[in-house]
Amino acid sequence: MRYPIAIEPDTETTAFGVVVPDLPGCFSAGDTLDEAMEGAEEAVAARVDAALDAGEAIPAPSGLDAIRRNPDYAGWTFGVVALDPALLDDTTERVNITLPRRVLKRLDALAQAAGETRSGYISHVTLEHRRQVA
Repeated sequence: MRYPIAIEPDTETTAFGVVVPDLPGCFSAGDTLDEAMEGAEEAVAARVDAALDAGEAIPAPSGLDAIRRNPDYAGWTFGVVALDPALLDDTTERVNITLPRRVLKRLDALAQAAGETRSGYISHVTLEHRRQVA
């Protein structure tokens, strides 16, 4: 999936700005265009991940021409940010992990205390950690 972006040119006193019109509140900036684009890729992934966690629908991307014709972005440059399709995939997949028994016992105790299965607990902790890092 590719989301169109609008890139505000830098000036002597401001950095490049990037907005993703289809994802309100999703933006980036950088002293270089490369930094701004990298930040935009991270922002799109984080915004979509957060929406999925919250059970929200993911907006379909607009056409690049529709964004380009928007008068709010007159004088801006345009591009796209590709979204890794795996980010949208909530298909359950069975995996095999190897842990020392002492770690596995701790994991199972934590999962039981949380009222979750081992897999559920691992998922919960991973998603919670992602929110804390972002």
